[in-house]
Amino acid sequence: MAMRRVYNEIKGMKLKEVPSYFKPMLSVGYAKKAVQRGLDNYHVKYIETDSIEPLYHVCFGGMIFSYLVALPNERRHLEHKQHAEQHGHH
Repeated sequence: MAMRRVYNEIKGMKLKEVPSYFKPMLSVGYAKKAVQRGLDNYHVKYIETDSIEPLYHVCFGGMIFSYLVALPNERRHLEHKQHAEQHGHH
C-alpha cells in the first residue's frame, strides 16, 4: 500500500526531480519518525485490543532468529559431510 502511494506520487515527476523527492526520506530523523509511527500503529492494532497476536509474533520471531543464528553452523556441517562423502570417509 505504501509502495503504491510512492509510485503514484513519483509517476508524474521528471527524472531529475525524483532524487530530491527521496532525499528527505533518507535522513536519520525521518527513519526515527517512521519507526515511531510503526510502533504506534502496532500498539493501537495489537496491544490496546488485548490481542494474543503479539505473543505469536514473539514466538515466531524467536524461532526465525534462532534458525538464522544456527544457519552458518549447519551449512559448515553440511559442507563437511559432503566433502567427507566425496573423499570416501565415513
